[in-house]
Amino acid sequence: MLLDFVRAHTVLAPVPFIPEIHLRQAEEPIALWEATEAGGAEQPPPFWAFAWAGGQALARHILDEPELVAGRSVLDLATGSGLVAVAAARAGAHPVVANDIDPLSLAAAAANAADNQVAVQTVEADLLDTDDRYGVVLAGDVFYSREMAGRVLPYLRRAAGRGSLVLVGDPGRAYLPEGLVKRAEYDVPVTEALESCTIRRTAVWQVVS
Repeated sequence: MLLDFVRAHTVLAPVPFIPEIHLRQAEEPIALWEATEAGGAEQPPPFWAFAWAGGQALARHILDEPELVAGRSVLDLATGSGLVAVAAARAGAHPVVANDIDPLSLAAAAANAADNQVAVQTVEADLLDTDDRYGVVLAGDVFYSREMAGRVLPYLRRAAGRGSLVLVGDPGRAYLPEGLVKRAEYDVPVTEALESCTIRRTAVWQVVS
């Protein structure tokens, strides 16, 4: 069972930059990756087991400015651990949808929502060619590869063009596009084994159509 796997390979602990949220996080990144592939099939990296810098900045921003999401429908695109979705729900958003293509990610998001006593819906699908309307679209750390950025940016711009507030958290990944509007910047604690540093300067950007 996916939920059992998530719970067996993570430890529930407060996120240092967002201490009001507890998150299931892996203590050993490489060991976890090996465990996800133990069944023989190639698996995506366990993005769901860590509090990435972009997601932390985005979560901090909406908790500090809850009026951005309160009472509005929210999509957390490529949710990973569900950290941003949980923050949105805590800030008063409803409904909150956590989306990813990795079923382990959605199991982690469901577990983290339950642990933080908030309501989050999970959707396993590639939504990047769809045009569903949400009041707010949130995306943390989505510009880490050329292919991902090339698909995500058009979706985010379309959402902004339909009137959604579209916010992105990013610590200067290689494929962060130009033309975004900076809303905030933070020094975010990160896992040194993943980022080769302990602090990443991370911005929250608004995507405009």
